[in-house]
Amino acid sequence: MPLTFEAEITPGMAPREVVELGRLVEQAGFDRLGISCVALWPDTYQLQTLVAAATSRIRIGSMVTNPYTRHPAVHAAALATLQEVSAGRAFCGLGVGAGLEPFGINYPRPVRTLRETVAVIQRLLAGETLSLAGETVRLDEAALLRAPPGRVPLAIGTRSPGVMRLAGEVADIALVGARHLTPALVAQYKAWLAEGAARAGRAVEAIEIMPRVTLCVSRDERRAIESVKRFAAHYLVILGEHGPPVAPARRAAIAAALKGARGWYFDLARFDPPELLALVDDDLARAFAIVGTPAQCAAQLRAVLALGFKGVSCNLAAVNRESNYAGLRETIEGAAEVLSLLR
Repeated sequence: MPLTFEAEITPGMAPREVVELGRLVEQAGFDRLGISCVALWPDTYQLQTLVAAATSRIRIGSMVTNPYTRHPAVHAAALATLQEVSAGRAFCGLGVGAGLEPFGINYPRPVRTLRETVAVIQRLLAGETLSLAGETVRLDEAALLRAPPGRVPLAIGTRSPGVMRLAGEVADIALVGARHLTPALVAQYKAWLAEGAARAGRAVEAIEIMPRVTLCVSRDERRAIESVKRFAAHYLVILGEHGPPVAPARRAAIAAALKGARGWYFDLARFDPPELLALVDDDLARAFAIVGTPAQCAAQLRAVLALGFKGVSCNLAAVNRESNYAGLRETIEGAAEVLSLLR
């Protein structure tokens, strides 16, 4: 069975640059492209549609969007448009979301909200006229004016046991968001997925499960590693005891230094405190990211695939250059060589 690779672009740049990067991702040999949904950044669905119009093969969707900032019927209408523009290449990528604090959203009832959102999206895309009085969603005789041709696959990305079980019930693709992957952790996620599948009477083998990794590729290994240190620190703090072993004093120092950081960690305009970069060494950076030269990244991805996966979802990180566009272009061009080595 051929390997599947998907890429994610975080769109901190002009729309025309996102479209050009989408073309490059397709040329590099990726099978799916996700456009990040980041609060107050360029809009994911508009960018997906622009990329769909400029490409011919790659599947396109959100990686991932959330159930809070758009009504699920609005998601369905956007996906129907994308499916038609792309000639059937759309997918729906959902998760609980992140970065919604500017809207005063604290992610209430995540599993229930996602469950009802998925149900509405899937039923509207299937052409149903839907009335629903759910716990988080209400609809009264709602139907899409133009139901899309073909079925739109559903991907759910998460670090949560409850949402991974939900993915087992309803998703076509389950994305493991833990970033620091070990055999024990992968086995746990697969068990949660299987529990959900069994609850819904589904065969878990029918669900594509992929790990989420951060990928930063450059022929300048040192520059690539420096580019992902802030990200590694962020995930070290998020994962806590589920991350790699780090001495308590060093872990506390990294958490304290991280409080002085500013901006989204995939935005090159961010501020990374120098003391934070000094505390995160190469090994810790590589505990949370696939990073380095093309040959080094290919070797690291082989180790991820050896955990029992048939593909990888790659969140593309920009190499520290003069712009997000230039840094992402460098990673994508390096990724083309990585995929060639793996295939």
